[in-house]
Amino acid sequence: MARQIELIAFMGLRTLFKERGWSIPHFLELEADMTGAELLRFLSINGDKVESLIVNRSAIAVEDAVIHPGDRVALVPPGVPGPHRLLLGIHGQAKPSQPFGLSYAAAPTAPDERRKE
Repeated sequence: MARQIELIAFMGLRTLFKERGWSIPHFLELEADMTGAELLRFLSINGDKVESLIVNRSAIAVEDAVIHPGDRVALVPPGVPGPHRLLLGIHGQAKPSQPFGLSYAAAPTAPDERRKE
């Protein structure tokens, strides 16, 4: 017996849904469990267009996801801004060598050098 999953998309992937005439949320019949990669292939969505999935309110990498009939699934594209990544639970994916784009200058070593002006 097939059951539905509820599928939504963020950012540019919403445009893809619109182009295909899919509602948001889009309901999809599943007969059995499916991996995240299988879901993307089934939907004909290129894997590089989806960075992460949110399955039942938990962020998970596409390659680690298992979708069950009855699940709620969101597709998250690459390029989600930093604060939103944290709120969505997508963190630790790729860390820049200098966080927040900061570069560190060497600080003076002696306290007296900081006071001289």
